[in-house]
Amino acid sequence: MNEVFFLVEEAVEGGYVAKALGESIFTEADTIDELKANIKEAVQCHFDEDKMPKIIRLHLVKEELLTL
Repeated sequence: MNEVFFLVEEAVEGGYVAKALGESIFTEADTIDELKANIKEAVQCHFDEDKMPKIIRLHLVKEELLTL
């Protein structure tokens, strides 16, 4: 595996949550910088060294509502 993909969203209660696609990895943090550090740590804990992905790709999703 060369890459692992994360879906990053703003949490309702504040901060951010990240869920890996196709892997059972989930983490959260108050800031985006903290989240990035938590994601790296979670990936290192989840994979064996010989299966460690070379790239972590983040897909940031921001929901906005528009009213008429």
